[in-house]
Formats: sequence, structure tokens, C-alpha cells
Amino acid sequence: MKQIPVKDVTPGKDNETQVYDLYAKREHIYVKYYKGFFKNLRTGAGFALLVMFFTFSWIQYDGRQAILFDLPNRQFHIFSLTFWPQDFMLLSWLLIILAFVLFFVTVFAGRLWCGYACPQFVWTWFFIWAERITEGDRNKRMRLSREPMSKEKLLRKSAKHLLWAVIAILSAVAFVGYFTPIRELIPSILSFNLGPWEMWWLGFLSVATYGNAGWLREQVCIYMCPYARFQSVMFDQDTLIISYDEKRGEKRGKRKKGTDYKAEGLGDCIDCLACVHVCPVGIDIRDGLQYECVACGACIDACDEIMDKMGYERGLVRYTTEHSLSGKQTKLFRPRLIGYFAAVLVMCSAFAYALSNRVPVEFDVIRDRGALFSEVSGNQIQNIYTIIVANKEQVDRTYRIRVEGIEGIEFASNPEVTVRSGELIDHTVRLRIDRNSIDRANSPITFVVETVDEPKVTATAESRFMAPAPSR
Repeated sequence: MKQIPVKDVTPGKDNETQVYDLYAKREHIYVKYYKGFFKNLRTGAGFALLVMFFTFSWIQYDGRQAILFDLPNRQFHIFSLTFWPQDFMLLSWLLIILAFVLFFVTVFAGRLWCGYACPQFVWTWFFIWAERITEGDRNKRMRLSREPMSKEKLLRKSAKHLLWAVIAILSAVAFVGYFTPIRELIPSILSFNLGPWEMWWLGFLSVATYGNAGWLREQVCIYMCPYARFQSVMFDQDTLIISYDEKRGEKRGKRKKGTDYKAEGLGDCIDCLACVHVCPVGIDIRDGLQYECVACGACIDACDEIMDKMGYERGLVRYTTEHSLSGKQTKLFRPRLIGYFAAVLVMCSAFAYALSNRVPVEFDVIRDRGALFSEVSGNQIQNIYTIIVANKEQVDRTYRIRVEGIEGIEFASNPEVTVRSGELIDHTVRLRIDRNSIDRANSPITFVVETVDEPKVTATAESRFMAPAPSR
């Protein structure tokens, strides 16, 4: 323990040193195996997430990897959609929506994200499973840790860490496979032909997964994750949380099954510590709501199993609200919850509309800065523009450019341009008009670019056409 000496400097007294302990060494948590409804729910959610994580990078779509974040080419492919750096606002928008969804879920039902979908805990439970099948259940693991080194202990510990390392490496490969095509990455790994960035991220993610899910576990949630710290500001007395029913459970005490324990002044809690032994963060839910609790429901399943064995009613530890525990009516619909729901609904609708109406071409116009205009043969006025076209589709496209806003304006250059998939080009356009056909020195015009072939894609950009001031 870290100790800090403190001197007593009171006048007239001999200086004495007092020692205060500010740090307690972490105690390893041995999670007990259990069964129950919430475990099945969490296992199903975790299994689905793991399956998606490990398999989605293998899905092919239209001749390429369906989900690929191609950083070198600055393209982000998600099935039929391709996003570019210019679409960063969509990503920001999506993150804001997800944040509000998280707020809504937290206000309604506490830390469901942590207990059922957080990657840290999905992998932590994965590693706990690997620990259990190699070293045994809780009591056997505790005995094994206390025993001196032996052949059996060496084999079991080695098998556990080997399995941990395999899971960590496979997780790293799956993650990097979303940035480097997985069907190219695997052969490169097997032939030891990796680039420096792939080697770095494979090594870093393997070590990080092994360390976070194998060794740190609940320490990440308690000390590193900010969500545990600010979640309390979103809770209210109607938030669904995991709680121990103190009125029903107290006074705690051991008793034999079938005895009249109420006559002895005892409550339903038999003080078996089953809820503590299954908790992945090592807390006692009977001590009240704690920021370390990740709302995984393990304590509920463990307590319900004990209640069934004793013949008591389930629900001594359950999902409930503070109002319900105090005998008051829980308010399901409340202003903050409705506000979050309305905000999420509006933002999701707007995001879906923006995504469905997203134009897969980037188009901009820059006037020639060398001259406002020039006079050419035939008594014509000419303006020069640089057209910037970026093709954000997965096929090559030919675009036709036209101008609206002035009658009689003509192109003195090719109005069509072909842009390959993922390419951005600059195309020079010359516009001319008879001097007698324009009566303004500064006329607004609109450039329209549209695809020649189907399906039609159209984009517009505003500019100005400059000419000599008309004589009065």
C-alpha cells in the first residue's frame, strides 16, 4: 500500500508522524459460473456481436469487400454506399445520434450498454469463459492460484494464456481486416509479408485485447471508462436499475430450508454471497447503487436461483426503480425521457432523409482569377472557369455540364467530362456570349452537372458571369 507520512506540527508537541493508506492493491475477481435468464440474454447479445465482428469483413458485395475502411484511398465502403472525407458531417451526425440513443437508454434503463453490448465486457466474458474451461470454476481457480507451482498448474495456466493469446490475435486480425482487405491480409500474415502499419496494429491490438480483457477487466470500467463517471447525472428515481430489496431481505442470516425464519426476525436474504461471487466487478449489490455496477444482471440470476432452492419468491434482487422500492408509482413517461426520444426520432429521420438523398458526386466551380473576362473574335465576351468534379460512385461516369441563368450563353470547350470511380478532376470550361446579348456587368449563373447514362445524378453550383459595364 502507498503510505503518506503526515507530521503533527502543533506548537508545544513533539512532532509525530501518522500514516494514511491511500491505495489498496487490486484483488483478483474469480467469477462463479451460473445460469439464468439474464445470462442467456447477455450471452445471446454477446455472441451475435462477436459473430458480426468476426464475419462481416468476409462478406463480398459487388466484387469487393462489403465493409471496408480504405484509409489510403480515403474511401469508406458500407455495402452499396461509399463515403468520402467530404461526408465527414454525416459521420459527426451519426455519432451525435448514437450519443443521444445512449442517453435515452441510460435514462430509461441504466447501463444496459455496459452490461450487454460494450466491447470491453463482451470480450471480458469471452476471456472468463476461456479461464473457466481451462482452470475450472471459481473454487477450483482459487485453490489453483494458492497452490505452489506444479505440473497440473503449469499446464492449466499455460493453456489459459495460450487460449487468451489466440483470441486476442484473432480479434486483432478481424479488426485490421476492416481496414486492409481481409482476403489479402490473411495470406500476407501467413507469408510474413506485412507492411509496417499492419504489423504495428496487429501487435498493438493483440496486446491491448489480451491486457484489457484478460488482466485489467473491471479496472477498465471502474478507472478508465468515463461513462461510469457521468452516468449518474442521467439517472433519476424512475430509472430502471438493478437493486436489492432491503425491506424484504433484511435482516440477513443463515437458516434451514422450510423453517419459519420470519419468526426469528430474518428476511429473505440468506447471506450466501452468491450475488457477489457472480459479479464481474466484484461489488455487493446489497450495499446499494454503485457506479461500478454494469447492470449485467448476473446478481439477479444468482439470487433467483437461491430463492428457487429455498422456496422463496423471486425478485429479491431485480430490475426496479427507486420509486418502486419506496412504494411509489414509477413514471414511465417523463419530460427528459420524452425529450431524448423526440430528439432521436427527429435526428434519425433527418439523417435517413439526408442519406437517401445524398448525391454521389462532388461538384464545385472556381472562376479564373487571372481576368474577370476577355473579349474574343466575333464580338463575344468569354469567362473561364475551373470545374471540380469528384465521382463518389463505384463505376466510371461521364458527366454533361450545362449552364442556366443567361439566354444565349454557349460553351467554347467540351461540356462533357469522364471521371473514373473515386477520382477527382479539374476541368476547364470556357463560356461565351455575344456582347449585345448581355446588359449587365455581373450576372448570376448556375452550373448543372448530370450523368449522361442512367441512373441520373445531378448536382449544381452557383457562380457569376462577368462582362463590360453597359454604356448609358
